[in-house]
Amino acid sequence: MASVRLNRLIEKMKLENLTPELDPKKKKLTQPDINRPALQLAGYFEHFDATRLQIIGFVEYTYLEGLSEERKREVYSKLFSYEIPGIVFSRELKPDELFMQYALERQIPVLSTKETTSTFMAEAIRWLNVQLAPCISVHGVLVDVYGEGVLITGESGIGKSEAALELVKRGHRLVTDDVVELRKVSDDTLVGSAPDITKHFIELRGIGIVDIKAMFGASSVRETQSIDLVIRLEDWDKDREYDRLGLEENYTEYLGNKIVCHNIPIRPGRNLAIICETAAVNHRQKKMGYNAAQELYTRVQNSLAKKREEEDED
Repeated sequence: MASVRLNRLIEKMKLENLTPELDPKKKKLTQPDINRPALQLAGYFEHFDATRLQIIGFVEYTYLEGLSEERKREVYSKLFSYEIPGIVFSRELKPDELFMQYALERQIPVLSTKETTSTFMAEAIRWLNVQLAPCISVHGVLVDVYGEGVLITGESGIGKSEAALELVKRGHRLVTDDVVELRKVSDDTLVGSAPDITKHFIELRGIGIVDIKAMFGASSVRETQSIDLVIRLEDWDKDREYDRLGLEENYTEYLGNKIVCHNIPIRPGRNLAIICETAAVNHRQKKMGYNAAQELYTRVQNSLAKKREEEDED
């Protein structure tokens, strides 16, 4: 099961650790959902999912302030009997001494954020959804071309890295070369990123490793990119029939998500960078409602219909 250490959330969300005695690295988050334990503080613990990060908002905080010392002990004793990964207080609210006492006894980190409850929850859920999403690694190159995430795949040595380098020189942005980490953020979205070790590097046979960010600047790279289009490079086969119209889309599948895929035959003289650019723009046009292949088909049909009408008149 995928997990994220609590200290990474603290760093990402700039949280204040109110329990510095406890090591947040020892706590792991295993799901992106967050819980506001309002019902639990009122005494209802049925269906309580203690594996979620718990957040105390203004409503829960003011409710606790109104409880007697005896009632607080009852509530805290029950709440902290669960293996909670962490508790966050929003709006820089600070827990009372009794709350902190129970937290330290049960080894549960208590954190604080400046953000409002809804703002923090939305951002934390979004980030955790990405971090905890199902993930696979594929061999290929991922480039942002005119805002479209283009995943270039193919056998080793076929020219993927060279195509990516040319695209970067033409003003597009590299996400990763050689290894692409794909995460299924939703049923419609795959997000690609680079492993930390190879981030911003491209390997060019005969030259070696090239640092794209150092050579072309920060504007030539990006950290993550959704996958919109797959371009599969393959050796030219003169005996094979290739699609020359593109009336029907071909798809490939990663983690259960279907992505439009173009098989591009490679032979000397073909400019891969321009082909990738054209494929990205054409895909974008289709998403905006314009299909060049369909337009050509319509024109041909209209032309044939017009000729039939002329023949019938004669």
